[in-house]
Amino acid sequence: MILISKKGVFMKTNGLFKMWGLFLVLIALVFNACSDSHKEKKDALEVIKQRGVLKVGVFSDKPPFGSVDSKGKYQGYDVVIAKRMALDLLGDENKIEFIPVEASARVEFLKANKVDIIMANFTRTKEREKVVDFAKPYMKVALGVVSKDGVIKNIEELKDKELIVNKGTTADFYFTKNYPNIKLLKFEQNTETFLALLNNKATALAHDNTLLLAWTKQHPEFKLGITSLGDKDVIAPAIKKGNPKLLEWLNNEIDSLISSDFLKEAYQETLAPVYGDEIKPEEIIFE
Repeated sequence: MILISKKGVFMKTNGLFKMWGLFLVLIALVFNACSDSHKEKKDALEVIKQRGVLKVGVFSDKPPFGSVDSKGKYQGYDVVIAKRMALDLLGDENKIEFIPVEASARVEFLKANKVDIIMANFTRTKEREKVVDFAKPYMKVALGVVSKDGVIKNIEELKDKELIVNKGTTADFYFTKNYPNIKLLKFEQNTETFLALLNNKATALAHDNTLLLAWTKQHPEFKLGITSLGDKDVIAPAIKKGNPKLLEWLNNEIDSLISSDFLKEAYQETLAPVYGDEIKPEEIIFE
């Protein structure tokens, strides 16, 4: 006969309760992990609709594409298009939050979910396509080089001289890769970049020719000595990888903006007053 004391029964029962308690905790942890995983898989398009606000990364210092006016409101070509996206997606162009972003931080802002879409003059490149998804393009662009009186007319004239670029831009990547003998003076913000040129910190400045064409209108002492450099590129909205529904919606939206002539309207409102008659819309936008 085996005798079991009440104390022994209590100890075994208590141990059993502890095991069950631990088991339930583990189940809860697994459930929460699965729940979090499910949330992460939710497409960004659904998240935007549920939130009721479209978060868009734009430049705050790159007129006429993205800038902040004296009243603190965002203005520019990219801004007008982004507002139309909010209208078509959420029914109100004011259901949008503009988030200022620097060129070098555009990819990280998408990865960190700080923005839903980047509309900050983002040139589509093979390198960038590896880390973000680009929708269909809405603008054409190439690299250009501006200098005092347009003295720099070809790349060879920049050898052993300093050239100003923005960090993380196509100009930065292009010259770093193809012309290591040209010393680059890099800045985060467009304001700093162009101020450095005005203060004679370097011989020339390389940037998107669309921006340089606008900037030289305000600073006629500088000229676009090299109007087009490297490949002809395009600018497109970018989103975080892994959101096929949002990407499909964006592609359809760009098609609609082109077919309805909205891009032309946006051009006339924001770019035509700057470019004047010297530039034809079809050289900049898709029709």
